[in-house]
Amino acid sequence: MALEVLEALDSARTQWYHVTAIVIAGMGFFTDAYDLFCISTVSKLLGRLYYFDPTTGIPGKLPPTINNIVTGVALVGTLTGQLVFGYLGDKLGRKKVYGITLILMVACAICSGLSFGSSAKSVIGTLCFFRFWLGFGIGGDYPLSATIMSEYANKRTRGAFIAAVFAMQGVGIIFAGFISMFFSAVFRSYYKAPIFSKDAVLSTQPEGDLLWRLVLMIGAVPAAMTYYWRMKMPETGRYTAIIEGNAKQAAADMARVLDIEIIAEQDKLAEFKAANDYSLWSSEFFNRHGRHLIGTMSCWFLLDIAFYSQNLTQKDIFPAMGLIDKDSAMNAIDEVFQTSRAMFIIALFGTFPGYWFTVFFIEKIGRFKIQLVGFFMMSFFMFIIGVKYDYLKHDNKNLFALLYGLTFFFANFGPNSTTFVLPAELFPTRVRSTCHALSAAAGKAGAMVGAFGIQYYTLDGKPGKIKRAMMILAVTNLLGFFCSFLVTETKGRSLEEISGEDGRESELTATPNDRVSGTHQDSRTEKM
Repeated sequence: MALEVLEALDSARTQWYHVTAIVIAGMGFFTDAYDLFCISTVSKLLGRLYYFDPTTGIPGKLPPTINNIVTGVALVGTLTGQLVFGYLGDKLGRKKVYGITLILMVACAICSGLSFGSSAKSVIGTLCFFRFWLGFGIGGDYPLSATIMSEYANKRTRGAFIAAVFAMQGVGIIFAGFISMFFSAVFRSYYKAPIFSKDAVLSTQPEGDLLWRLVLMIGAVPAAMTYYWRMKMPETGRYTAIIEGNAKQAAADMARVLDIEIIAEQDKLAEFKAANDYSLWSSEFFNRHGRHLIGTMSCWFLLDIAFYSQNLTQKDIFPAMGLIDKDSAMNAIDEVFQTSRAMFIIALFGTFPGYWFTVFFIEKIGRFKIQLVGFFMMSFFMFIIGVKYDYLKHDNKNLFALLYGLTFFFANFGPNSTTFVLPAELFPTRVRSTCHALSAAAGKAGAMVGAFGIQYYTLDGKPGKIKRAMMILAVTNLLGFFCSFLVTETKGRSLEEISGEDGRESELTATPNDRVSGTHQDSRTEKM
């Protein structure tokens, strides 16, 4: 019962419009990653500036609770934004709410660098308030970008296109490290200061107050640059046809985009909609897609515990790896520079390649296998780091850096990418954005466990705690490996075939071998 407009989208040749859509959606993820992870490069500077106590004899640090709020409040906003905008994406349309997320991101990135008052309480309070709403806007980008890209792409390259959008997150992380490194290098050259051990007071340059604000506010630039193009994108053909019920408009929009002739099939569309008229909370949805939703939510939850714990605790692990000096041997801006440089190096050689390996191999290997291998290898490398932490820290820091980088590589050439791709493919059009939002929100719940739990546990940098944290994360990844068997392979098939919207049986009827190979075809297909 396939509609011509849907078949045209599935079989369309890859063309410039697909590339444009990847760039427009991808720049949102570039901004998302920059805004979420740049805070790690300046959080220690905030501690030196606003929480220095000369009686302690150590550099100022954010109190554990404040540190967790500063680094984690954006994740709370992201989770909330995912649920709100994911739901609105199905009710109001992908395009209508797509611009709102960008406006929020631009405004709140700028406001994050402002403060009402000059006391530590007012500065941190303002920062946290606007980073919550920044996260709220970022949250909307997850389900909307994924859904828009999946509904525009053809079935041969859909996974690669969605993964390419998400891969811009890796570029954003690199950019966060680079911008922090660049500005801190400039500030360091102009504002000299002794290291902390020589002069505790003068080691914290007051100009550092401007540095952290600039780093956060730069996040508004890439989002603002893409607003015009995002607003020019037409609504996806699948939303216009299947949800709005306007086959004529869908055919006209997609014919213009794809530069082909498409026949509007209004009568056939009515039959298509009637065959798929069940809600997200119905027993029919649960029977058809419940296991997939549990699978995407659980895998993303477990993955983000490890992924965000890795990213947010970098500043505590870098000294153990020998990538930065001890805090007492640096001044405040030196610490930003060295932390940013280490983050840049790890992202460039560990994080970034993993994303693009997924883009290049996802249609060859498949989502399911990439996710299984990624979870397993992350668990393996984290287990080694946990067991051999003392040896790696004291006797083989190069191996430490290699193993740590490999965990990032297999996170991104693995579940960090596939958990984003699969929810955009597995579910029916009318609830696709909501189901992706539920999966992504489960991920951010895991990220909050990492930010408020694992990061809190490792905040003092004690080797024993970091060692135990790595062991916990290894077990978490292993659980993710087993939860991956709740989802199925989606490569090479149309969205309607995967979800059963075209009248075929749900993929839940596939055998385990079929799920791995992606070759399942419903026995009723030939009869239709």
